[in-house]
Amino acid sequence: MNQPVKPLNVLIKGLLLFTLFNLVIAAWQPGIGQFSLYNALYPGRERLPFGENPKQSYNLSLFDLDAMFASHVIAGTPKSDDEFRVIIVGDSSVWGTLLKPEETLAGQLNADNLNACGKNVRAYNLGYPTISLTKDVMLLSYGMQYDPDLIIWMTTLDAFPLEKQTSTPLVANNEEKVRELASNYGLRVEADDPNFEIKSFWDKTFIGNRRAWADFFRFQIYGVMWSATGIDQFYPDRYERAQTDFEADDSYHDLTAPLSEDAPAINALETGFRVAGETPILLVNEPMLISAGANSDIRYNFFYPRWAYDDYREIMFALSERNDWVYVDLWDIIPANEFTNSAIHLTPAGEKLLAETLAPYIMEACK
Repeated sequence: MNQPVKPLNVLIKGLLLFTLFNLVIAAWQPGIGQFSLYNALYPGRERLPFGENPKQSYNLSLFDLDAMFASHVIAGTPKSDDEFRVIIVGDSSVWGTLLKPEETLAGQLNADNLNACGKNVRAYNLGYPTISLTKDVMLLSYGMQYDPDLIIWMTTLDAFPLEKQTSTPLVANNEEKVRELASNYGLRVEADDPNFEIKSFWDKTFIGNRRAWADFFRFQIYGVMWSATGIDQFYPDRYERAQTDFEADDSYHDLTAPLSEDAPAINALETGFRVAGETPILLVNEPMLISAGANSDIRYNFFYPRWAYDDYREIMFALSERNDWVYVDLWDIIPANEFTNSAIHLTPAGEKLLAETLAPYIMEACK
């Protein structure tokens, strides 16, 4: 004889199961980011996911490194015997703001069909918007599992200020990874750094972490449109050009002249070399816009007063010589008209010139 269904009992059991599910998720932390439709149902993306307008760019920003890399083409490309694998880390200039994937530095290098050590050069874009050496080291650390033959590290002075190291959201939301770099490689991190987003046990439940879960599933869904169109960034018809006229202001963060090696986050740079181990790094001071506008005798561009940048270049040369780093200073190789909306963002023609300049260093990397 069938017993009547008791709605209250069903409700109570459902709530108990849902509570248990949340507790299991918080305790287990299943690492769902490792599971991805990219490189399986969809092709891998040519650059790490980043975007603030997903309906137009079919992309969005994540903080889950597993999910980010699982969507990247490098995760789905086994390294062949004839591949000379190059990974490129850096800021939005490497990621390619306003550039299609094939127009970025990695894309231009791949189009050049370079050869190094008798192998075919294949470059992978691991750049990510926001400027921070610690962010670069974190992504480099993750990228090392893909067995690079060469690392190109594009950087600029604004990646060095101490206050910028952990304030970028990608770093702030990956405290455990940064602490791991501190323990294993000596990355200098404050014990009570207020920038870190520290999650409680309840924040790690399905309900508490629902935004991350929602973003993960949305990112998988956006893969349908991305794979159909190849669009992973919104490309406006018009944009505001990089600033060339400035106030008579020579300030740079809270630093004063002369710039000292003790002031910037040199430790993060040194940590990157320790993370790379025996894999060679080509350290590049990336090109920047050199303005000829108002007060350009005081500032090179929006980012830099001349005194700070000149001191920085001297410090980088001294550091590289002292540590035997392979360092290339390309700060002034790109004409001002080949920058787009920022003093570090290049046009496709500017990226092509940059790729052509770097190509000889890549081809000689194994000698």
